[in-house]
Amino acid sequence: MQVPKLFQTSTFRLVLVNLVVFGVSMVLPFGFVYTSTVGSLDSETNAAIVAEIKGLADEYQRFGRAGLIEAVTDRSDDQGDKDAIYFLADANLRPLAGNLSIWPTDTAANGQWIEFTIDKVGNEESTPHRVRAQVLRLPDGAVLLVGRDIHERQLVQRRITEALGWALALTLVLCLTGGVLMSRYMLRRVDAITHTSRMIVDGTLSRRMPIRGSGDEFDRLSENLNLMLDQIEHLMTSMRTVTDSIAHDLRGPLTHLKGQIELALRGAPDTRSYRSALEHAVFETDRILSIFNALIEMAKAESGIGRTEMAALDLGVVAADVVDLYEPVAEERGLEVRAEIGTGAMILGNRQLLALAVANLLDNAIKYTPPGGAVSLSVEMDARAVRLVVGDSGPGIAPADRGRVLERFVRIGPDPAVPGSGLGLSLVAAVARLHRGTLELGDNGPGLRVTILFPKGPPPVKTAESIAHGEPALAEPAGAKA
Repeated sequence: MQVPKLFQTSTFRLVLVNLVVFGVSMVLPFGFVYTSTVGSLDSETNAAIVAEIKGLADEYQRFGRAGLIEAVTDRSDDQGDKDAIYFLADANLRPLAGNLSIWPTDTAANGQWIEFTIDKVGNEESTPHRVRAQVLRLPDGAVLLVGRDIHERQLVQRRITEALGWALALTLVLCLTGGVLMSRYMLRRVDAITHTSRMIVDGTLSRRMPIRGSGDEFDRLSENLNLMLDQIEHLMTSMRTVTDSIAHDLRGPLTHLKGQIELALRGAPDTRSYRSALEHAVFETDRILSIFNALIEMAKAESGIGRTEMAALDLGVVAADVVDLYEPVAEERGLEVRAEIGTGAMILGNRQLLALAVANLLDNAIKYTPPGGAVSLSVEMDARAVRLVVGDSGPGIAPADRGRVLERFVRIGPDPAVPGSGLGLSLVAAVARLHRGTLELGDNGPGLRVTILFPKGPPPVKTAESIAHGEPALAEPAGAKA
């Protein structure tokens, strides 16, 4: 893996930002601890020096220089505070008492406070120690210096500084290491998706994004991309199937239509033969348009385009409109239509496609039911679903053929002369899938019973009557014949 590519990843940049934020968040509390600790030590040291020099000044006021010399001598004894520094000198800085032999020469003044270095002997070795002190000039010209050894305070300060430095260094190393490892991991996942995407772009449409099963963001992204690719492949397959179906099923009628017209033109001029040819041409054209419209509506349902036009509707109102259209057709064939349609059967659906599916079911039932028979339609609902049932008293479909009859251009029946293209039930199945419904073919005893179970939709906003008055009825059962 190339290092520049690693550093260019968003993950690595995010790690760097987090590193800066985390570093600042560490420096601030460490700085506070450092300032508070050192400040507290300095305050205690200063307070002790001020209290000590004030006490010696009182000794001088009470007992004079002799008393002060005695007090300084007692306090600077070896048995006293080893960190306390005393030095009493005359006006010429000649020592009078204390544990310093000479006046310090490397003093650094800071207001009334001075700092200097002394050598302390310990374990036969001399070690430089820093001293913080305050100087008081007495009325007789003598000079009193009182200080404290701040070597321990400097050690504490050094330890805090070193701890902060090591902590920051360790944080930097850990964050950079974590950033590199995380970026390498992220980059591998992104490269895998990029590689697969490139293969898909190059034409390998069957490839899918890798999923590791961890359930992380990359897996969820890959799952969504795979669903999208499945949908794209399904749409392309549906489009290919539609074009193949159009080429397959329209070639015959168009060829037959062309042959009939050419045959009429080759014969002797005859009005009756011309009229017969035109009537046959109109019949074939209607058949071609019916097939074409059915294929278009089926492609619309299978591709999911109709889902964008879905809205809350009463399936009973849609079914009632279709029944009103087909009742006159059934009466002409001597059939009885039995409709049991409840109100408030609300689903989320595409009104045009649902009406087309119901029309195809009624059209098939009417075509295959002998005179004197009955066609039934019912819309029922329960707490979870809405059920549309269409039955007839015709010959029905054998259980072995009920799965195959849902395919395109498959016709199963005792009378091949019955008009149709074999697309009706396949269109109904596509509409049911679009609405996430289930389609079942059963025995109506005698005849065929078709049941579609739809998920129940939102509650109705209007009554069934207001919807019926406010919604237009279907103009015609175009493309409804199977």
